[in-house]
Amino acid sequence: MSAETVEPATLPPVELDLTAVVATLTGQVDELARAKTAREHAYLLGRHGADELTVAEHRDTLTADKLLSRTSFDKAHKAGVTDTRDAAKGTSAARPGPAADRPHGKPHIEAGGAPDGIRNLTAAVDDGLFDDLYVTNGEIVHVGPVSGDTAIGTDDPLPLAATPLTPARFAAALAHQAYVYRTARGPNGTTWEEECVPAERVLAAVLSARHWPGVRTLRGIVGSPVLRPDGTLLQTPGYDPATGLHYAPKVTLRPVPERPSRAEVVTAKQFVERVLHDFPWVAPADKANYLGLLVSPILRPHTRALTPFGLVTATTQASGKTLLTDIAGALHGKRQQPWPETDDELRKVVTSVLANPEAVIVFDNVEEGTQVKSPILAGLLTATEWSDRLLGSSKTAKRANDRMWLATGNNVRLGGDMATRTAVVRLDPNMPNPDQRTGFAIPDLETWLAAPANRRELMWNVLVLVADWVAAGAPRSSHVMRQFTPWAQAAGGFVTHHGLPGFLDNTTDVRDMDDQAAMWQAFLARWEQKFGTQALTSATARASLDREPDGTDPWEGTVPDTLMSGRHLPSAVELGRRLGGHVGRWYGPYVLRRATADSHSKVQRWKVEKRDDNT
Repeated sequence: MSAETVEPATLPPVELDLTAVVATLTGQVDELARAKTAREHAYLLGRHGADELTVAEHRDTLTADKLLSRTSFDKAHKAGVTDTRDAAKGTSAARPGPAADRPHGKPHIEAGGAPDGIRNLTAAVDDGLFDDLYVTNGEIVHVGPVSGDTAIGTDDPLPLAATPLTPARFAAALAHQAYVYRTARGPNGTTWEEECVPAERVLAAVLSARHWPGVRTLRGIVGSPVLRPDGTLLQTPGYDPATGLHYAPKVTLRPVPERPSRAEVVTAKQFVERVLHDFPWVAPADKANYLGLLVSPILRPHTRALTPFGLVTATTQASGKTLLTDIAGALHGKRQQPWPETDDELRKVVTSVLANPEAVIVFDNVEEGTQVKSPILAGLLTATEWSDRLLGSSKTAKRANDRMWLATGNNVRLGGDMATRTAVVRLDPNMPNPDQRTGFAIPDLETWLAAPANRRELMWNVLVLVADWVAAGAPRSSHVMRQFTPWAQAAGGFVTHHGLPGFLDNTTDVRDMDDQAAMWQAFLARWEQKFGTQALTSATARASLDREPDGTDPWEGTVPDTLMSGRHLPSAVELGRRLGGHVGRWYGPYVLRRATADSHSKVQRWKVEKRDDNT
């Protein structure tokens, strides 16, 4: 590192009034500009020879208020002290070239030979000298705005994005935020410093490191306030050390009180009710489920819980399905995707969308009657981390799965494990031409949502309800939902606290949406009706599938497709193998058991048990 050179005649004055310094810095909205101004102030303290007590007071205040890291302050101050000493010795005039014109307030990094360049650049990054660089899963990432996004309406993107730092981006960051130089040598032994761009191999070598103890960990970017683990709301834009999240608000909010007044809570309930009032909910459970999903991105850092899949399904078009996801997107940021036709396509979609910061991922307008059944999706919902090979590369992407996954469609069905991993929201206008409905509390909700002022008020009132729930002790409900029980108890406690009945009460209806489960229940019911508790071999069970001489089907069409071999009946061996995949799983009141095999023949036998209740 080298000191900065500024001629005394052009040296700016230094502000010693700490209150004025803090006011100037906090008045700057842009985090990068604020950090640059703070570094310049620390540099000038050193350049003007401020006493140790003043320097310590300014350093402690700026670092306590998170306006500048202690490392960045000390580096900038040391550069000022060194420049003052060099100027007194007259070293500035002895060096020709651009060294005399070095910008102040920037870190100075010597990058002459490759080894020194790698060491010095690594130290500069790890010392936290670049306020927009973070580390995620061992990889340095750059957080900054992205220009030119063409999204409009409620789907406008978050104002910041995190991008892996490539050598080219690193070179640009150094050119804008640092003074990188090397020592040039001329004839007769003369030397001078000149600004330079490190070679790509040097930059790549620096970025190849996986251990960055001095760089702040970035766990994600959020567009709306979230609840910290300690129950406080993250409301200040910028990086939050307690959560590792960078808050980049979609709309600017006024502060939400830690303990809202009763009047504020009543007003917030009325506001949210006005927004949700005119949706044609099938039952109270659907409205309660939706509100529980809506606040999930806010609660997730607090509960640290997995969030189930959210399915918004309706009986017909123009029911308001997409509008419900637009509300979530307006608050948290939404990325909309078509429903992938294959699991391979789904994997690519997941890997792609997790590279973006939006908290809500929506598969919009799934084709009517589609059965949502995917082992990839089922596995994604129960994993906190996602790994997959990047397209066109041998590199594996490893990303946090901290999003809320939703889908919309008419008469959508569930299959596989999805029924027990989904919170369903059902809409039914119960009329022809629902697009002709009038008399809404908010006449054009879609246009209303597009106005930043309305999104600001909606977000603020939702947060008031969250703060009131926390102030009441964040009560939990007693709901049980497999791996999603912590979510169900927190979201259930939230909606119940605010007087909404029926949370997850449509579980039975959701199970009825599982076509595969319904088919197997009918099959096992027919088995129990035909054979009682008798144990059958695979061969006997297979023979029973054949049609009667008169052509009638003895199973009355209840044989599941998963037991068939295409359009043909399976062999005894195939039937036994496929039955084995369903042993021990309850379908309604029925369960298939593997009976004890004959000790001599080792032939497997199968039987069905029935339970009197259907719990």
